[in-house]
This record gives sequence, structure tokens and C-alpha cells, in this order.
Amino acid sequence: MNERTKGIKPMSKAANDILQQEVDKRRTFAIISHPDAGKTTLTEKLLLFGGAIRLAGTVKARKASKHATSDWMEIEKQRGISVTSSVMQFDYLNHRVNILDTPGHQDFSEDTYRTLTAADSAVMLIDVAKGVEAQTIKLFQVCAKRGIPIFTFINKLDREGKSPFDLMEELENVLGIRSVPMNWPIGTGRELCGVYDRMKNQVELFQGDDHSTIKVQKVNGYTDPIIREMAGEYLHDQLIQDLELLDVAGDPFDMEKVQRGELTPIFFGSAINNFGVQTFLENFLELAPKPEPRRSTAGEIQPTNEKFSGYVFKIQANMNPAHRDRIAFLRIVSGKFQRGMSVKHTRVGKEIKLSQPQQFLAQDRDIVEEAYAGDIIGLFDPGIFRIGDSLSQGSEVIFEELPTFSPEIFAKVTVKNALKHKQYQKELIS
Repeated sequence: MNERTKGIKPMSKAANDILQQEVDKRRTFAIISHPDAGKTTLTEKLLLFGGAIRLAGTVKARKASKHATSDWMEIEKQRGISVTSSVMQFDYLNHRVNILDTPGHQDFSEDTYRTLTAADSAVMLIDVAKGVEAQTIKLFQVCAKRGIPIFTFINKLDREGKSPFDLMEELENVLGIRSVPMNWPIGTGRELCGVYDRMKNQVELFQGDDHSTIKVQKVNGYTDPIIREMAGEYLHDQLIQDLELLDVAGDPFDMEKVQRGELTPIFFGSAINNFGVQTFLENFLELAPKPEPRRSTAGEIQPTNEKFSGYVFKIQANMNPAHRDRIAFLRIVSGKFQRGMSVKHTRVGKEIKLSQPQQFLAQDRDIVEEAYAGDIIGLFDPGIFRIGDSLSQGSEVIFEELPTFSPEIFAKVTVKNALKHKQYQKELIS
């Protein structure tokens, strides 16, 4: 028995099989976009389909009484934006889904950049009218440097915007990534009546004058007369022309290129109307990678390694203002986590007991009894954790140092009235 396995009983075959099954069902991803592209709305709808919430909120009306679940801070409700990364978990079709909803505003970009290190893939949200915007470019570059798979959701399809071909060209020219549409819109803007799923040969159609219901119909390819009956002659002819062009000149789907971050699957939809969201979620869960290995001083740590390990990628204070708490967000890299287990805090060289682990639905928290590689858990922090800290079971493991980013915005603050100096100091501290 060597030093790395000393004091730890090897797992049985049954336990190893369970660990493998739990790792295989995990999907941990971040949603990235420019502000106002609909990122938090998409997150809400994914939670809705996953059964995590019963009613999706909105980030549009600042005075509305119902706010988005993931926007839990008061400033988020007032401004209608996300300013801190939220972690949400739910189960869907035998998958355990961990969503990292990140801020889009550049004021909070460092939080976003660091959070991306905890994700195995990213969903890039693009406004159909605005295309690729400035902050999306920065976030994409962070993902590209890590080589993580990127899945694209073209949002707000029910509004007038750029043509799908123009958006594909923009992705290639601005971001330098090729794309492959997984579905294709039947009409756009006011003419939108549905989307055609290229992989499953089915159409998803709006029903009713207010588009309140959505119908899914299996078809025999995009030339099927059923589509003509549903969409009309003009839109069906346009669909046939577009897809024939894609079949000849478009990129074929290549899973290896997707996994290397060289090709992005595109999905079209409208999050606010639930349109295309469920189809996207189901396809994404099939294609997205399970938890990936992480590099450390001990070499690559595989998620199926029997010993628990993880690293702190974010620390959030005052998630519960009544208690002025401080939570360290831990990405589990390998093994099985159990409540109350003792682990090695590598930086301080001490054993600590993880007695109050929590899992999240934004601000709402539950005590978690067990978790596996790919999951995100919160640890109560009495001041012993720093961003980048590694925790491990049995032996000391130090994961790659998390990236640091230079501030993008500088400001100089001065007091205009010297008689107000005390109030000035008080506001700076608060």
C-alpha cells in the first residue's frame, strides 16, 4: 500500500459501477451571452422543464412582483440583470443537470471567467437580431482557450432579425468557429410557424393565434407534404431551398470536432415562448460531455477515481443577508462526496470536516448528503477558503491554478464636499 492509498479501503466492483453510472449521468455547463440576449430566461425555462420550478419568472419588468429564480440579489431584481453566477441543479431524463448561470455585464466579467473553469461545456446564447456581440466574443475566447465544447442557441426567433445563414457566417467570421444547424426555422419573425429538427426528422410548430401551444409532428424528411399543409406553400418551399443548400454546402455533424471546440451545434428557438427549449435540452443532454478529467500536480485526475477531490472556484458572501454567511463553491472533480467526510485542505495542510454541504437552486439551498464528480456544492466558509483551494481525500492534490484577469474598468472616486467625509468613508466600506 503506497502513501496515496494509505488509510482508504479500495472500492468494491459494485461501488465502482455505481460511481461510473453517477458520473455518466452528470452534465455541468455554463450559459454565456451578451446582456439582454435572454440568458436568464433560458435558464428559467430549462428549470421549468426539469421540474425544478413550477412558474418561470421574468427579467423584463423591473416592477414585476415575480422575478427570475436565478436572479436572487436585490440589485438583479431592480435592474433586470444577473450580476452574480447562480448555481442550479435538477434531474431530467435520467441526467443530473448542473447549470451555471453567469452574468453578461462586463462589470462582473471576472466572476464569469472564473466560473467557466468549473464547466465541462458552454451554451452560447445569441440574439437573432443583434448577432454576436462584444461580451459574447470575450466569453467565447475564454471557452476556446480551454477547448470546451460550445453549443449555440439562437434566441428570440419570433422577432425580426438576421437570417440564419447570416448568423452562421457571423459565427465563422467573428468567432472563428464553424457551425452545424441541428434544427432550422420555418419562417422568421412574424412569419415564424415552427422549426424542423434535422436530426430527428420532426417539426415543432406553433399552434393558435397567440402561439400558446406547441405541436411536435414526425415527418419523412423536410419535403414531407405534411409540412406544406401545416406551414403553407411559401414557407415550405423556402425551407426546402435552405435545407438543400445546407445539405450540399454546410458542415456535417462531427462529434469529435464538437468535443474539441472546433464546431458548434446550433439550435433555433424562443426562450420566452418555451419554443424550441425542450428540444434543445433533450438534444444537448445527449451530446454534451460528461465530467472531464482535471490536471493537477499528481497528473490528470479522472472523475471515476475512487478518492474524492475538488477545488473552490467561487466564494460568495451574503447569500443569506440575515446571517451574513459566506459560501465557497466547490466543483467536485473525482469520487463520491458524503456529508461529514474529512478531507485534506492542501493549502493549509490540515484535515477539515465538511459537515454542512449545500446544493442550490439560486438562493434556495438544501443540505446534501452525497454528490459525485461534476456536481457543484456549497461549503460554509468561516474564512478558511480561498479561490483555487484544492480539497482531497487521502493524499494531497493541487489542481491547476485558476486564471486571474486584469480589471477591465477603472474608476476614480473623490469626495466633493469635505464636510461629508464621514459619510463618504461609510459608503465606500459598505
